[in-house]
Amino acid sequence: MTTKRADARRNEETLLAAAAAVFVKAGVEAPIRAIAAEAGVGTATIYRHFPTRADLIVAVYRHQVESLAEAGPALLADGRGPYAALERWADLFVDFVVTKQGLAVVLQSDDPCFDPLHSYFLDRLVPVCDRLLEAAAGSGEIRAGQDAHELMLGIGGLCAGSGKNSRYDARRMVATLVAGLRASRPS
Repeated sequence: MTTKRADARRNEETLLAAAAAVFVKAGVEAPIRAIAAEAGVGTATIYRHFPTRADLIVAVYRHQVESLAEAGPALLADGRGPYAALERWADLFVDFVVTKQGLAVVLQSDDPCFDPLHSYFLDRLVPVCDRLLEAAAGSGEIRAGQDAHELMLGIGGLCAGSGKNSRYDARRMVATLVAGLRASRPS
């Protein structure tokens, strides 16, 4: 197995971020030239890294899952407390779900290359969310016994309701959901 050079990794990160941004704005069928323009590269550079659109979509999805998985422990370590880490992670999860909605049509297609992505998502993110919930419960900030998978489904459901409705703020609704986990304080 060969390791990519640091500049090649940076270039790939730039391409993935640009593709994610374009997918959110224009859908996964957006022209490759739009992604190239967002990334500040030529289309050949994209095809060199990702020979097919499916390769690019899978890479964007995996990259976003990995970023979210890495964020959990980093947020717990930043010293603001477990509940603050949970709130911030839920906010990042909202960003992920909104981006994933742009990918939803493709991810639900018959293309077998997308089949393992849902399991990958659960395998990587449920333990991270569970760790955040356990830390917040351990500090007494939320009620113990919260289910990570259930919380993630709830967040996803609240985000699905946003669509094009400008009067609906999924981020505010998710903040309300997370606030509802708080342990009651004696008066």
